[in-house]
Amino acid sequence: MISSSLSRRAFLLGSLSTAAMLSACASNPQGPAMPVPQVPTPAADPELEARYAAFEDDGHLVPAVPYQQMDPKYLRQRVTDPTGEAPGTVVVDTANRFLYLVEEGGTAMRYGVGIGREGFAWQGEGVIHWRQRWPRWKPPAEMIARQPELEIYSVANGGMAPGIDNPLGARALYIFQNGEDTLYRLHGSPEWNSIGKSVSSGCVRLINHDIVDLYDRVPYHARIVVYQEPLIAAL
Repeated sequence: MISSSLSRRAFLLGSLSTAAMLSACASNPQGPAMPVPQVPTPAADPELEARYAAFEDDGHLVPAVPYQQMDPKYLRQRVTDPTGEAPGTVVVDTANRFLYLVEEGGTAMRYGVGIGREGFAWQGEGVIHWRQRWPRWKPPAEMIARQPELEIYSVANGGMAPGIDNPLGARALYIFQNGEDTLYRLHGSPEWNSIGKSVSSGCVRLINHDIVDLYDRVPYHARIVVYQEPLIAAL
């Protein structure tokens, strides 16, 4: 009986002691700081360093993109064409956040994109009818209705001047269908960390480096096909 009582007391004391130790570990601000694990930075890739380095364009200095902080699948790369479209066609896979420019020989140049609210509002086929270097940004009336502070950049007020902070970035491609402006745009953006995401406004945005590359490659009056459903299984 005494042995049983002692065992129970020892168990209780041991439990209290353990609890006190755990409590002390959790709440003692004077204890030594635990080391924070360091996540290694991926090694620099000379080809990507050159591709996403800072550059000057029409008097605007475009800063380098910290590509090592991006998901590698959204970096510009040549892939096997998954679209089956004719060379020169631009294909937007909205769901997977990819844009393809179909090439000869069964390949396509693939770009990561960010999709804004207006980017989910249109799908189908059209033509890249107009192209602009360092465009002025003129938010549509619907956007101004949601954000009245943008009135100063309205069409009536001449829009926002071109520049590195302009939401349309270094280039814009304007999509028409049956001769009418769809208000659907492919454009650059200084916000590299928005690529691969659903963003608050705009249509289809690319890193400024990538929209310049696409602008130089895409044929005049190129056909464009936009899918809202996944073109291929998510990678």
